[in-house]
Amino acid sequence: MTRLNTFLVVVMCGMLSISCATSRGESGALADIQPGKRPDLATDEAGLWMVVDKVEKKLKTSGRRVTDPQINQYVRDIVCKLAGSYCSDIQIYIMQVPQFNASMYPNGAMQVWTGLILRAQNEAQLAYVLGHEIGHYLRRHTIQAWRDAQLKANLSVLFQIATAAAGVGYVGPLGNLAALSSIQAFSRDNEREADEVGFELITQAGYDPREAPRIWESLMKEHAASERESPSIFFATHPPTEERIATLKAKAQEATSQGVHFFVGRVELETVALPLRAALLRDELRRGEFKESQVLLDTLIENGMGLGQLHFFQGELYRLRAEQADQEKALAAYQKVLVFPDAPPETHRALGLLFLKAGKPTKARAALEQYLALQPDALDHAMIREYISQME
Repeated sequence: MTRLNTFLVVVMCGMLSISCATSRGESGALADIQPGKRPDLATDEAGLWMVVDKVEKKLKTSGRRVTDPQINQYVRDIVCKLAGSYCSDIQIYIMQVPQFNASMYPNGAMQVWTGLILRAQNEAQLAYVLGHEIGHYLRRHTIQAWRDAQLKANLSVLFQIATAAAGVGYVGPLGNLAALSSIQAFSRDNEREADEVGFELITQAGYDPREAPRIWESLMKEHAASERESPSIFFATHPPTEERIATLKAKAQEATSQGVHFFVGRVELETVALPLRAALLRDELRRGEFKESQVLLDTLIENGMGLGQLHFFQGELYRLRAEQADQEKALAAYQKVLVFPDAPPETHRALGLLFLKAGKPTKARAALEQYLALQPDALDHAMIREYISQME
């Protein structure tokens, strides 16, 4: 029997065992999951855990998994601060995917995409998103969605779960990651409940609750700028609403009205994320969604850390977008970079190639020689030296 057939059998067994499941109401709220507990093997929930256990094995060995110890420990510390006695039940997988997303599976596996880390403006914002996902886990929303799908005969959802766990390209192309994430499209009631749990967790941990609605607002600005008809992966699974933001703002105002000091953690997050940010910004620009990326860059530049690097990627955005007058804009952006002490050496290469393209060999040679002086072991050393030799 193939792996796909094996897991389809698991799915069908789960469907048949629904009558054995214990819940309050046909698809109502369940008791919170208990620390250190796995579901009874006779239940459909155990079958679902078996499926996602297979998914988790692929996460562990995925080429997209970020193994940097500092960022992994940082995210784990936040999760443990929020989850308390559930800390050891949650396994964190930071995945190199440029979109904003996080997801939590019923067995305690948590995915955190690098697009979220890049976009969170401070630790409190990141903590809120993680707390929201922990809320889904604690309230057992996935098994609720699973049972609802069975009751509604939503075979497409069941098939997505089975094929993803059977290894049909999972943690490969982004489309396959998105397909599995779609099973986390919880009901609006589930989303409200996860919002409430996440809000409670961050306030109990001392994080500034005013940052909870702010991360939604920033993401909505980015989405509005895109002018895309189809929603982003995160918006497809976490529908944004005016009601949600208004509710979080009202709760934050109430929570902060007593004059208690809350922690934001802008510098803390940026210090840990900064060594990874160049790679994350390259991934971001490769998406080709330049309107969204521009909103993101504007936000990062406004926050003010690592400005040389950020203005370099502003130049890169213009260069890659290649619209009318973008070459001139890129040249101006790269030249602006050089006034900052953290100007990336690649700025001189970018300037040299632009000067060469513009028919200014003297300036091109000077910039390329400066690049090689700063990066003598650059992988493209031979190619750049060849360009220089052609100008001699």
